[in-house]
Amino acid sequence: MVTPLDDKTRATVTACVPALEAHGVAITTEMYKRLLADPAISALFNSAHQKNGSQPTALALAVLAYARNINSLDQLGGMVERIAEKHVGLNILPEHYPHVGQALLGAIAQVLGDAATPEIMDAWAKAYGFLADVLISRESEIYKAHETAPGGWAGWRPFTIQNRTAESALVTSFELVPTDGNPVMAHKPGQYLSFSLTVPGQGNQRRNYSISSAPNGRSYRISVRRAEKGLVSGWLHDSAQVGTEVQVSAPAGSFTPPSPQS
Repeated sequence: MVTPLDDKTRATVTACVPALEAHGVAITTEMYKRLLADPAISALFNSAHQKNGSQPTALALAVLAYARNINSLDQLGGMVERIAEKHVGLNILPEHYPHVGQALLGAIAQVLGDAATPEIMDAWAKAYGFLADVLISRESEIYKAHETAPGGWAGWRPFTIQNRTAESALVTSFELVPTDGNPVMAHKPGQYLSFSLTVPGQGNQRRNYSISSAPNGRSYRISVRRAEKGLVSGWLHDSAQVGTEVQVSAPAGSFTPPSPQS
């Protein structure tokens, strides 16, 4: 069971909201700089999202939301679930969390300077540890559900490209079947597959692509748009042929339909 945060910690984190509003992106940018210096950790992240700044910005907004809602964390249930699903897709494991925590705390200390008092650093260490425990607990549940589902699995599973179809000049669909020939778990609308791919000269890359087929128990299909200067989408379009093997994690993510417009 996850131990709740104490009142002093929550009050200190709440007091940091103005600093996060002003310096959040600088903190997360520095955090990723520290994380990406470790090749074993950098392989877990989408390099394209680092280059265009979307990942540090998204994380800064998530950290700010966490601080703003530290006294009413039930408001963050949807965000926690999305993060947990994403982490499971990318096979984030409990042993990865200390690396992130160390990088985050180091970034806070560097960006805030003298304003990062021992009290603030202690509060954020506790706040990060609490959130890490929440995520690890939820991710463990998802991993178990995937592993025990009919046709399910945990971790990376080899799939082979059985067919590829050019849908347009920019979009190609790939039909994927398990290399072991066994069934696959049923996916839900809006879910995606995560891939661990080795691109020649670029090392390991991880990407998510939405499933574009109906559940059939034997295969999945993804439809990939070639992105301008897209490292992985370009490799898939140009080099991934019938018979190419790729590493795939179980379907993840959840789809929430938009609210009706009045």
